[in-house]
Amino acid sequence: MVTNIAAIFQKQIKDTFKNKEIFIQFIMFPILTIIMEHAVKIDGMPPHFFVNLFAVMYIGMAPLTCMAAVISEEKEKNTLRVLLMSNVKPVEYLLGIGGNIWAICMLGAGVIGVCGEYRGGIFGRFMFIMAVGTLVSILIGAAIGIWSKNQMTATSITVPVMLVFSFLPMISIFNTKMEKLAAITYSGQISRLLDKMEISTESMAVMVFNMAAAMVLFGYAYRKRGLE
Repeated sequence: MVTNIAAIFQKQIKDTFKNKEIFIQFIMFPILTIIMEHAVKIDGMPPHFFVNLFAVMYIGMAPLTCMAAVISEEKEKNTLRVLLMSNVKPVEYLLGIGGNIWAICMLGAGVIGVCGEYRGGIFGRFMFIMAVGTLVSILIGAAIGIWSKNQMTATSITVPVMLVFSFLPMISIFNTKMEKLAAITYSGQISRLLDKMEISTESMAVMVFNMAAAMVLFGYAYRKRGLE
């Protein structure tokens, strides 16, 4: 099992660098964070505003869209069928792909955290928050990828979902009604956690609920569609 997961992991690393559309998702927000954090200074702007803003958008966009794109693409091109016929179990495939996307996203999160000048325990809390949020996004992306018959279907589903989780926390800053809606989403709670850099019971409860919902969604999609 470990050998197959490692092989899928290595294969996906190579595929990631070859696929520019996916690769750009991993580097876009870390680069934007570096540029905006050092280039834009506005009186009264909260400390590390762009770090926290792009960190939330990174979580809501990169892992979700990449996971859905990878699975739907391999289903459409029948490369997934070849893997499954080569004694690679579905759980091994999903762990290999998901592990690769999670690891690359955490590297990007590390760059964002360093840009925010987080150190010690604060940096650890930042990475923990990003790790949990990335996992939730990966589960949602996997559910979309499995449910979709091809890349076009996956994109049509992914875009609105990604926009909600990526931009809702930002919109909630200016709209109280949106703030209440964002409060029940994992990305909204990540925004709150990053603003205070304190792990609260309420926020973690919402995160766990979102993760459970994502797992249920993933399980339903897998039972209905599978990976064939």
